[in-house]
Amino acid sequence: MGFILIYLFMLSPELKTTPAPSADAIDYIEAYKGLAIAEMYRTGVPASIKMAQALHESNKGLSDLATQANNHFGIKCKTYWKGGKYYHKDDDLNDAGVLIDSCFRSYESTTDSWVDHSNFLKNSSNYYHLFFLDRTDYVAWAKGLHKSGYATDKSYADKIIKKIELYKLHELDKAENPYAKLIDIK
Repeated sequence: MGFILIYLFMLSPELKTTPAPSADAIDYIEAYKGLAIAEMYRTGVPASIKMAQALHESNKGLSDLATQANNHFGIKCKTYWKGGKYYHKDDDLNDAGVLIDSCFRSYESTTDSWVDHSNFLKNSSNYYHLFFLDRTDYVAWAKGLHKSGYATDKSYADKIIKKIELYKLHELDKAENPYAKLIDIK
């Protein structure tokens, strides 16, 4: 009988716990929320999406890619990339099916990474359709990013959505336009 109760407890969605917010993640959000909001108003990429992707892709700014290359979004080099490069194993295979180093973009600063991420999404035909979505529809944005090929992880959209909900990042999408103060517009 005890085994059955434990089994039912494990299956019940109401009884499953949500992970607790991480102090590292909260610090990261505080450090970069202004940049996320500014980039949202500059390019239209929702601040919640940017922040959730950065948290995930950079492991709250603690990954080797973030600390060594200032790349907080996991953006690979692509053939047209002319900037710095950083190599490490990810998901690229050679012709024999062996995992090889992948080329990732390297930046002078974290801010450069955040700006390039916005430009990358805004200027790529893969993501063009996302800019017709409501910027407060983070679910559609997360699913659209995944469907458009941003990540190979099949549960990528769900991970982004969970981060947005856990840290209430959707509140960033409602923030005031920081540029309005500079030119006195509403």
